[in-house]
Amino acid sequence: MMVLITTAATSVESGAAGEKPCLRLTVLFDNVSHRPGLVPGWGFSCLVEVPGKTILFDTGADGGTLLANMKRLGVNPDGIAAVFLSHIHGDHTGGLGALLARRPGIQVFLPEGFPASFRRAVTERGADVRTVGAGGRLADHVTGTGGLSKDGIVEQSLIVETPQGLVVVTGCAHPGIARIVETAERLTGKKSHLLLGGFHLGGASRTGIQAIVARLRSLGVRKVAPSHCTGEAATALFRQAWGHDFVEAGLGAVIVVPL
Repeated sequence: MMVLITTAATSVESGAAGEKPCLRLTVLFDNVSHRPGLVPGWGFSCLVEVPGKTILFDTGADGGTLLANMKRLGVNPDGIAAVFLSHIHGDHTGGLGALLARRPGIQVFLPEGFPASFRRAVTERGADVRTVGAGGRLADHVTGTGGLSKDGIVEQSLIVETPQGLVVVTGCAHPGIARIVETAERLTGKKSHLLLGGFHLGGASRTGIQAIVARLRSLGVRKVAPSHCTGEAATALFRQAWGHDFVEAGLGAVIVVPL
């Protein structure tokens, strides 16, 4: 069961979360907005809430925009316990400085292989910088893939284990979205329920996109919520392939999955 709360035509996908423990995902920064009053921008950030801990996955490209969208969506930055950065690109790390100004002692989780200069700069801003490896635990139900490398870019993704299967949150999926899913499933021994985030297919050919769609279908991925750098052509093919199990993500989307 999963609940999708947006202002789009289909406001609730299925069921109701009630008062049971749940994972709540709120997209705070993205290129496309689903709610009036929010400011879209190139980049990605998603609030990941589980019982006992709130984690900010990436920080978008601009701190002012990130904080403005938080305010509009009723998110208090003081309630964020940790930041999980997927990779070093500015459209995912650009909002960190503004957040650190509000939360100077916050935990910041980086993958292995992040530049020492970045780690040093963030530490000097007062952050509690930590490295999380493959399968490293961030909270109950929450782990990471560890850093995966491709073309000199090190990127990690977030894994949340739910009774329905894995929820995998990606930043740009530079290592390859199928590789990320395969890594998450190998680390946990579980199948994937939902993929959310950038799939890095904006410049891919139709044949290449179709091959990735086929691979994810063969892996048994139940639902997809592509956004950010996925690209319009790829998003259309994912929507066609998954049908009712395609989840409209984008800025302002709120997705709730029972734990």
